[in-house]
Amino acid sequence: MERSMPESGQKTTQGHITERAPESIGTTAARRTGLLVTLVLGGLTALPPLSMDMYLPALPEVTGALNAPAATVQLTLTACLAGMALGQLVVGPMSDKWGRRRPLLIGMIVYVLATAVCALAPTAEMLIGFRLLQGLAGAAGIVIARAVVRDLYDGVEMARFFSTLMLISGVAPIIAPLIGGQILRITDWRGVFYVLTVIGVLLTLVVWRFLAETLPPERRHEGGVGQALRTMKGLLADRVFAGYMLTGGLAFAALFAYISASPFVVQEIYGASPQTFSLLFGLNSIGLVAVGQINGKLLVGRVSLDKALGWGLGTILVSSLALLLMTSGVFGEVGLVPVAAGLFVLMSAMGLAMPNTNAQALMRTPHAAGSASALLGTTSFLVGAVASPLVGIAGEHTAVPMAVVQLTCAVLALTCFLGLCRPWQTARTSAGATGPDA
Repeated sequence: MERSMPESGQKTTQGHITERAPESIGTTAARRTGLLVTLVLGGLTALPPLSMDMYLPALPEVTGALNAPAATVQLTLTACLAGMALGQLVVGPMSDKWGRRRPLLIGMIVYVLATAVCALAPTAEMLIGFRLLQGLAGAAGIVIARAVVRDLYDGVEMARFFSTLMLISGVAPIIAPLIGGQILRITDWRGVFYVLTVIGVLLTLVVWRFLAETLPPERRHEGGVGQALRTMKGLLADRVFAGYMLTGGLAFAALFAYISASPFVVQEIYGASPQTFSLLFGLNSIGLVAVGQINGKLLVGRVSLDKALGWGLGTILVSSLALLLMTSGVFGEVGLVPVAAGLFVLMSAMGLAMPNTNAQALMRTPHAAGSASALLGTTSFLVGAVASPLVGIAGEHTAVPMAVVQLTCAVLALTCFLGLCRPWQTARTSAGATGPDA
């Protein structure tokens, strides 16, 4: 199957919806509360980077507090990431069947409970287990936020909204390590999880009070697990959807290689303090947000999404190659500044890669936004979970594995984009007659 079928009453031109079926009253009302919906969805998409990044400055401390090696402590990141990946496979189809609100609220409540237990974990093994549960529950916010965007928006408008979400959710990785570093000034790593628990409680209340249902009953799927599996199978059979899914997942893995390795690279190898690490991490996140806004405000509608995506992937490839050359000693002994500059460029390029892969993939799946969002998120988090332990495979005192993982992911992402998405065919068809991809 080369193209997913749109909803009744809609026509597509290379993924762009040109004619919509009449919207439900609930959907129209939700769109009128645009700013409020943006803030709520931004909070949901900010929760994963908060859960990950606020904890990053504490990783070296956790290794000592729990008497565990760095590779084991990095598994607490892997467990949370794997949980977020697997949880989306469950929550996505659930939201297509029961609507968006109910699965989201259940997931948020479980997230709060799991995070509170993480703060009390006496061993690394217990912390890993409850980080897994935290990720499984937190997946609800990730997958349903994307599905809600697909419920409410189409085409270029959807790509712009994803870039706006990147601005809001991008604040989280900017402030999260800063908050984490300040928490470590007054308490230990457990205080980070207490703060996350409070954030989870507040976000759950906001969702309960302000997020309306965006999937009306007539658009829900009545089938059970079998129907959900058939829907996902159909999505995976769509070559172009699979291409964007793999491209986005591999780009995310390059990003997560940085997230997982940077606390040790910056603090252990280059001797920076937790506060300096937090400032550098925040600067990189500002770059990601800024480029995401350039994408949404200036490029979308003027430059094709595939072209912007290609620029982003090319920049990630070049910056990861430069990092490998620097960390492997090709340029001699380099300090923190050149390496930090390479990481800044790589992170900033994600502002082109991530929103455009999501928009291009979801534009092909108006009939199963929850399942499609689940597959996108699961692929990203599973590949990221694999990348996380690989960056520490050679120990805590070399950054070469991080650069190798990033370069490998960048090469594979570009290969999937060119080999499966075939953007030149999209451009040629858009310029001529409409129809399915060749």
